[in-house]
Amino acid sequence: MLKRITRNCVVFCGLCVLGATVRGGSNSSSSARNGSSQRINHARRATLGVHRLQEWYSESSGLYAKPSGWWNAANSITALANYSRATGSTQYLSSIRNTFKNASRANGATNFINEYDDDEGWWALAWIDAYDLTQLPDYLAMAETIFADMASEWDTTTCGGGIWWQKPAHYKNAIANELFLEVAASLANRTAGKESAFYLAWADKEWAWFKGSGMINSENLINDGLNSTNPNACRNNGQTTWTYNQGVILGGLVELSRANNDSALLALGETIAKAAMSKLTVKGILTESVVSGNDAPQFKGIFVRNLAKLHKAAPDAINKAFIDTNAGSIWANDQGPSHEFGAMWQGPVDSSDAIRQSSALDALVAAMEVQE
Repeated sequence: MLKRITRNCVVFCGLCVLGATVRGGSNSSSSARNGSSQRINHARRATLGVHRLQEWYSESSGLYAKPSGWWNAANSITALANYSRATGSTQYLSSIRNTFKNASRANGATNFINEYDDDEGWWALAWIDAYDLTQLPDYLAMAETIFADMASEWDTTTCGGGIWWQKPAHYKNAIANELFLEVAASLANRTAGKESAFYLAWADKEWAWFKGSGMINSENLINDGLNSTNPNACRNNGQTTWTYNQGVILGGLVELSRANNDSALLALGETIAKAAMSKLTVKGILTESVVSGNDAPQFKGIFVRNLAKLHKAAPDAINKAFIDTNAGSIWANDQGPSHEFGAMWQGPVDSSDAIRQSSALDALVAAMEVQE
């Protein structure tokens, strides 16, 4: 049976108190007051969105109703964790824990490990986010277990390095390697001593290979993967520049910049982000070339949540305005009668499910997080 959750307004009260404490007539005070008001507004919208998301949640499996799949569920858990952290809500901690306990062996997996290295990366990031939220060590330990399996897929015989997308040895692509970078750098930032150095060495190794792989094209966008017909001379395959590929690399660069104290990585992230905002939008709204199936509807939220991560590391008015605009369009143009959201953020709602909902929720939470 799908779990239905009643509305909890506690978070609103905390945010309203925050807003009420801002007083005075100076420009800085006015700006702070406006930022608090906007944060409260975005928090209300995100709260309604997350309640609707959880109506698709299955307590017994720890996953979400079809068509949401294995990797989609990892992104929904990430959305829950980010919402909880941004609002201070504890309402969904039990759902996150339930998924940790009940879903680790779903979909033919063991410890969230299956035949797809990108699937594993999404789950590793979900448990890193859960660790950041709760500081419970078993979440971080699970991410480390998953990372070890991903690292075992590193291969130098084809394209000189990188991990595979699917086992055994099928396709060197962007998403699996971007996730590997972000997981490695994230673990480096959340461990200490020799353990941290171990993860940072992997992150540096992955980034050195990725930036030289050719997947970043002349427009500063990232194509889907590599043509390895000649394994000693792989080249960009020219396939779709999906929005999520432009997003995950931002998260990876932010974490690697933090680990290495290297602001140049953030500058490169800004270049990729601005290229995506220029070339993958229509009238300022992020678009995907395909919105059908069970994968593409998830992609845009991944870009926006990572853009918010970049903005928090290196504040940028253009990035903030982009996030605000897209979150606003979702609310105004892509919302059904019960606060369900579709895949086309410019509207209208095409259909509703946990995939589309969690993607839109990423944008709503991001809009809350970037308020000053």
